[in-house]
Amino acid sequence: MAFESLRSFVEALRRAGELHEVTAPVDARLEISEITDRVVKAGGPALLFSNVRDHRFAVLTNQFGTQRRMAMAFGANDLDEVGARLRRLLDFKIPATLPQRLAKLASLAPLANLRPRSVGRGASQQVVVAEPNLGMLPALTTWPLDAGPFLTLPLVITKDPETESYNVGVYRMQIFDERTAGMHWQRHKQGRAHAQRWGARIPVAVALGSDPVLTYAATAPLPPVLDEFAFAGLLRGKPVSLVDCKTVDLKVPAEAEFVLEGYVDNTELREEGPFGDHTGVYSLQDRYPVFHVECITHREEPIYPATVVGKPPMEDAWLGKATERIFLPLLQMVVPEIVDMNLPVEGGFHNLAIVSIRKSYPGQAKKVMNALWGLGHMMMLTRVLVVVDADVDVQDPRAVAWFVLNNLDPEHDVVTMPGPVDDLDHGSYRIALGVKIGIDATRKSADEGYTRPWPPDIVMDETTRTLVDRRWKEYGLGEALAALGGSDRWSGQGPEALERLRRSAPQKP
Repeated sequence: MAFESLRSFVEALRRAGELHEVTAPVDARLEISEITDRVVKAGGPALLFSNVRDHRFAVLTNQFGTQRRMAMAFGANDLDEVGARLRRLLDFKIPATLPQRLAKLASLAPLANLRPRSVGRGASQQVVVAEPNLGMLPALTTWPLDAGPFLTLPLVITKDPETESYNVGVYRMQIFDERTAGMHWQRHKQGRAHAQRWGARIPVAVALGSDPVLTYAATAPLPPVLDEFAFAGLLRGKPVSLVDCKTVDLKVPAEAEFVLEGYVDNTELREEGPFGDHTGVYSLQDRYPVFHVECITHREEPIYPATVVGKPPMEDAWLGKATERIFLPLLQMVVPEIVDMNLPVEGGFHNLAIVSIRKSYPGQAKKVMNALWGLGHMMMLTRVLVVVDADVDVQDPRAVAWFVLNNLDPEHDVVTMPGPVDDLDHGSYRIALGVKIGIDATRKSADEGYTRPWPPDIVMDETTRTLVDRRWKEYGLGEALAALGGSDRWSGQGPEALERLRRSAPQKP
């Protein structure tokens, strides 16, 4: 089921018991952020703050903050179901050559239900503000050293002046005053590319509060052949409805909660930041172009959406996990030996990727590294890329750590690759330029120069496993395991493993 708007998603969350309304008065400066941070880390519900001091609009946070809610946004039971849905839509037959694979990726654009549709009017324009003022928005100041309030979930809409293709990106915006804000589009972003083609002045619209799939699509690392409106239509199973802006030649989501219309002046740079970022540290001050608002429209009684980023796990962890599961079929179209991928939350999406492959020839792991780093914004900024064999569960960090640390010979298996890194990567000695690491942890053989016999893994034979399964109750281990509680008594046998053992042990009647 596709949600037409943010508010229809909010009502679905309410019915599912996934929304808590905070009616006590709260402050948009720091207080909402601290509440949200605690609730996110506890795996709690979405939060609707209906009584924000000095503001008349409600604030929504943590709408995507658990796997269940992220899946609900797509009308699915889990995120793998979304990836499987995309796989079916693509009639997943992998072409033989790389040019053919890239051509197939490009051919996604004309699929049925992809393209957005224009409508004559939309709820996003129910109210046209006579005197536009960014101060009317309950924008959050999320961390103590933040330079001010920021729009943290804006859908920034631009179009290419030559091809008229659209881009929708989530770029934070620091509110400077009533009519201006910073536009934090980095050099690797498509919005920045559009800006360079326009020259000094670029028309821009900013939607706040769209349907959840479009919000996700705006965060996704799409190749230029796909725009976010079209990709959202594919994931929703129905097109996104767009309406013409009032003052600029752009189309915006008809069902958005707020729309800001205006322009970015590329020649006017202003100090932006610091900002407490998803890296877990503050991104420091830098100079960015200025957005000038000329018109604000909104729904009647709109909901203002915000997200709080910081030390993981935060809400954006699940947006990253959605990308991991949804983009796996697309990666497999280009690199068919890939079996699975994990972008661990602790890696902040672009700091660590773990990929399993079906290995069939020497050097294949390093070929996969180069292929992934060459996939544009999709994977090119990944700081550490780990490649393991197909039988390793990349979703199990303990299994991966054991496998990598057992199989690694740094002299032969570590690749360093100079190239672009994320602007927010403070570890690199120069902004946006650094070195990435690839680790080939696959099993090696003589054709890769490993002349010793590779030792077999320790695995119990199936006959004995079946015997113990059948006789488990006779051993009387249920109480003994329960007595251990949650203590991490043995290396590799932490609370999760003990809990699995307790569940598998028959209980006394």
